[in-house]
Amino acid sequence: MTVAESAGVELQMQIDEQRLERRRKIRTIATPLATVALLLLCWQFGVRIFEVPKYIAPAPSDVATTFVDKFPILLENFWPTFYESVLGFMAGNLAAILIAITFVHNKTVEMAFFPIAVFINTIPILAIAPILVLIFGAGLTAKVVIAGLICFFPTLVNMVRGLQSVSDQSLELARILSATKTEIFWKIRLPSSLPFLFSALKIAATTCVIGAIVGEWVGADVGLGALIIDSTFNFRSSLLYATVFMSSGLSVFLFVVVSIAERLIVRW
Repeated sequence: MTVAESAGVELQMQIDEQRLERRRKIRTIATPLATVALLLLCWQFGVRIFEVPKYIAPAPSDVATTFVDKFPILLENFWPTFYESVLGFMAGNLAAILIAITFVHNKTVEMAFFPIAVFINTIPILAIAPILVLIFGAGLTAKVVIAGLICFFPTLVNMVRGLQSVSDQSLELARILSATKTEIFWKIRLPSSLPFLFSALKIAATTCVIGAIVGEWVGADVGLGALIIDSTFNFRSSLLYATVFMSSGLSVFLFVVVSIAERLIVRW
């Protein structure tokens, strides 16, 4: 085989690989979209065929119509929930990261306070939310604390595990090279903990929205949670479904943002 023929075969192989990669990407996107479309069709025709009352389960077309007609109301209630979710996400995860760093560098503090963190996590968020509303009032602070609390424990556990995942050989080598605790943290512990951290942040990106909505259920007159309660008690099922879909969209948006940040930061 000549050099030109060899180069041509190699070029053809690269083209074939690129085509396969494109097909994989298309299949990855098309498969879930097709599944969602099929489920919506089943929902649409199932409601019509079995004549399900609209106040129980409206058809997707009814929900879409309500979403368009009531979009100003949905958007008005979206922003408070968005702010509460983002602030709670930032506050809860920042507190978890700082406490995890303290636990790793001080075993006494970990033994003293980690069981307390576990105990707090066992309390259902619906049970602790009214207590937090009584303490902080029915304003923004209570919702942020509830959203942050629901994010806190998964990030704490994953961050502690990530910081402790450094091999003994790496730590021994760092000590031989006279590395300080600060250098070990920034150059060894923190990079090794990032995959664990972002796994927790993906979970927190969805649960912080749940926390904000639960806080609005307990005491609020604006927000997606308050709109859900109002729609439920007034039997406006189409608006209820539209609000639920909007809150799910917010969770997906935050999840995608964290995933993009992970790709940019954790390149390895």
